[in-house]
Amino acid sequence: MSSTRNLRKSVLSIAMGMCLTSLAASPVFAQSATGAVAGRASAGDQVVLVNNATGASRTVTVGGDGSYRVSQLPVGDYSLRLKRAGEDVGQALAVNVSLGGTTTVNLGNEGNLTNLDAVQVVGSRVVNRVDVYSTETSTNISREELARMPVDQSIGAVALLAPGVVASGATFGGLTFGGSSVAENAAYINGLNVTDPYRRQGFSSVPFAFYKEFQVKTGGYSAEFGRSTGGVISAVTRSGGNEFKAGMEVTLEPADWASERKDHFHTDGTLDERNRTSRDTSPLFKTNVWASGPIVQDKLFFFAMYEKRDNNSKDYDAAAAWLTRRDNGFWGGKLDWHINDDHLLELLAFSDKAESTTDVYRYTWAADTLDSLKGDSIADSGGKNWSLTYTGHFGDNFTAKAMYGVNKRSAANSSTQDADCSIVTRSSTYTKKFGDETTPEGCHPTESSVGTRFDKREAARLDFEWALGDHLLRFGVDREVMDSASSVRYPGDGRSYQVQGATAGSALNGTVIPAGATAIVDARRYLTGTPVTTEAEALYLEDNWNVTPNLLLSLGLRADKFHNKYASGVTFAKADFSDMLSPRLGFSWDVMGDGSTKVFGNAGRYYLPLTNKLPDYFAGTTDEHTYYVLEGWQQMQHPVAGTYLLPILGAQIGGINTSGNVPAPQDFRTAVARDLKMVFQDEFILGFQRAINPAWSYGVNATYRRMTRSVEDVRINHVEGCPWYSGDWPIINPGETTTLWCPTTNDWVTFDSSKDGYKALGSGAIMGYKKPKRTYKAVEFQLDRAWDDKWAFNASYLWSRSEGNIEGPVNSDTGYADTNLVQYYDHPAVNERHGVLFNDFRHQIKLRGSFKLNDMWSFGATLAARSGGPITAFGVVWPNDNRAAGGSGEFSGGGSGWLCEQSASNDCSKWATRQLTYSERGAFGRMPWVTDLNANVTWTLPVEGVDLKARFSVYNLLNNQTAVNVHSRHESTPGVVMPYFGQATVWQSPRYMNLVVTYNF
Repeated sequence: MSSTRNLRKSVLSIAMGMCLTSLAASPVFAQSATGAVAGRASAGDQVVLVNNATGASRTVTVGGDGSYRVSQLPVGDYSLRLKRAGEDVGQALAVNVSLGGTTTVNLGNEGNLTNLDAVQVVGSRVVNRVDVYSTETSTNISREELARMPVDQSIGAVALLAPGVVASGATFGGLTFGGSSVAENAAYINGLNVTDPYRRQGFSSVPFAFYKEFQVKTGGYSAEFGRSTGGVISAVTRSGGNEFKAGMEVTLEPADWASERKDHFHTDGTLDERNRTSRDTSPLFKTNVWASGPIVQDKLFFFAMYEKRDNNSKDYDAAAAWLTRRDNGFWGGKLDWHINDDHLLELLAFSDKAESTTDVYRYTWAADTLDSLKGDSIADSGGKNWSLTYTGHFGDNFTAKAMYGVNKRSAANSSTQDADCSIVTRSSTYTKKFGDETTPEGCHPTESSVGTRFDKREAARLDFEWALGDHLLRFGVDREVMDSASSVRYPGDGRSYQVQGATAGSALNGTVIPAGATAIVDARRYLTGTPVTTEAEALYLEDNWNVTPNLLLSLGLRADKFHNKYASGVTFAKADFSDMLSPRLGFSWDVMGDGSTKVFGNAGRYYLPLTNKLPDYFAGTTDEHTYYVLEGWQQMQHPVAGTYLLPILGAQIGGINTSGNVPAPQDFRTAVARDLKMVFQDEFILGFQRAINPAWSYGVNATYRRMTRSVEDVRINHVEGCPWYSGDWPIINPGETTTLWCPTTNDWVTFDSSKDGYKALGSGAIMGYKKPKRTYKAVEFQLDRAWDDKWAFNASYLWSRSEGNIEGPVNSDTGYADTNLVQYYDHPAVNERHGVLFNDFRHQIKLRGSFKLNDMWSFGATLAARSGGPITAFGVVWPNDNRAAGGSGEFSGGGSGWLCEQSASNDCSKWATRQLTYSERGAFGRMPWVTDLNANVTWTLPVEGVDLKARFSVYNLLNNQTAVNVHSRHESTPGVVMPYFGQATVWQSPRYMNLVVTYNF
């Protein structure tokens, strides 16, 4: 062997680099905060791993087939040593264990590395460039890499670094993974599920500096993971070690460092619906301090952090201003008790509770002056969270893990004037008739309902891992109990008052408006909300079988069940284990046998259970209207709002209109199908990855996803053999055979909802609903140059196509965010069309890199560019039906692909004779490309022993404010085109900058 080769081995044995991103990660307890080390060595030798921070040690004996595996290792840096007959062999190796990954370390007879091409050289850590123990697709990102690049301080910003993850242009925001909707993802912190259980949108989070490493899963999850058909964000927090450490971090993001948001206008010159934005500001200032170290040397360690946040935003509209005070603190900590080398107990606790108070003013835009104070608005969010995790190693071959945790969230809005002030509004008919408001009408500052919601998740899981020869058996069980208690009501006396212009003698509420009346008052009483619970359980079994030393097969099966119910114990919906079986099959072929090249693939089914929003919606709603003649206005005085007017109620017009009331079903057999089946997605991935050398690697993979089921409220106004169904919206699987209770016959009735369920108005035609379908096809290319203490680079290109007739459980086209309640099946026309979907972003390019000039200066940049989504038109009718197929407002639900062009020969108001034109999805072109360029520079104090850094970052450097969503409503009534169709509704955020200063000691 040449001296060069020997030198290479010597260098590698003491200084191996860390791979900052990987194209694939291991299926090792994907919901936990651990990783593994595995490889080949001489049979009978012992492999010893020592955690550098805590001194904890693990020892395994190499099997007769020459393989070894050390699993359930806390994320971090380790020292690996080979022992033979009790004596050390060769030099110790520095090994890094990443989140959810398996580091491959193949050892020769002398204890040196043999898979040289599969690792990189930098610093002091060994990380394989290709994870041959993985069959999934994911991206790992450490806090060290993030510190070198301009990535905003949010877990969502980290997820956007992964290929296939896009910030949705929906009015309600969120992330879309692989063509899925924003309500199909999950997030975990140290194995605790922190996903919103109410709508499955959003998640709890902790300060950026509290995290240690992130893993973004975009496909191919192993069997222990479920309840997601989109993507998964898994993060692990920092822990303490034997060395006392502390530090502080200051983030400065003043308003002057942000570019002005544009005021947006329609093409006719009118102001956009979101009103003015050019004077809005949202500065951010926060400081966190942390400390870590041993409580008992080698045994008990702590990490603690406190962060103070100050985010006082200002929102100026044409006639009102909102000045918000957010002065909140975060606290969090972690305890790690190494009972001995084989048993570990971890406690995580944090609070992300936050409150903001907004002062609401009347405002004059032209003069830029705050006028009188209307009052305040108070918003609450977050909650206290904790988890306790035990990991036990029993011999070399058996590992057990147990976790129990609680995740709490809140979402509440109120005002200190709720008790004093009712909502008073005016319709456009009143303004048109009597002129604009002069004296304030009503004293409520926000004119919005009082809403509260509290969510609590109790999560428990057991996981086991048992190595039996060539088989690694993994099995376990998890259970989550998710409670949501929500309510919505009007402030004041519980009624909202709207004044409307009126004409005496006109029909209203089953009677006529009295003589002499020129205006009326609609007094509306609205109440909704109730406590609901979802109990979810799962069992899984997986065999990772090394068929040969180079070929791994992953054979898994997962079974889920859930039970949605009310606090009274009444069942809303449920599914048993036999209803939700998810096979998972995968393979990984170590082509060269040295961990440098692999071909991998997987096929799996993934189920998506119901959220708490669905039973909450069906719990019953009080929605009553009482109409009065407006007798004038009474002048009132409020200590905060000052002088205001209240409408004087005259004679009541008719009785109380209770047609809007939705009582809680007494018999849920008419509200939820007996044979309700859960949504699932089938996914297939085939990929290739190769380490060109210790620094460079590349990969390519292809993904196909298919979803052919939905759970939605569906308009059922006809069922053959059951006349009771004349206009109901039960929860069913549209397009499939459905069984509901028939009160008329006092028996079950079964019908094919693809052929029956809807009766057209006028023509009387009987028809059903199209079966839902969504497909996602993608090919991803990725090139990676790992950090070598000088520079790093990653590039990816993704081509994808997302098409079907349903986006998922939300509807971004029309802005409906209530999961599984988005009017997809209020009319057969809504899902008639098949074509490109809202999240069809055909081309995605992502680049990121970092460069170290010297010990003082370093630089980083990221670039994300994607093609725009499709523009689809939604009409309000369809052929052979005199019933509306969609709402008439800009953001109302439903909608048809049939459009009507009014002309002398085509009267669109006549349903039987009008001529309609069919419009494909995406027929009106696409939105523009969205490009986001970020850059940063980092200064490091070049003094040994002093860790002081300042990082200045610029986000959206080019200040693009590109449209990312448009008005999709084409018609208000047949033949009447909406004035703003195709014009923008959501834009890219403008440029902003921040400075982050860190000092660690």
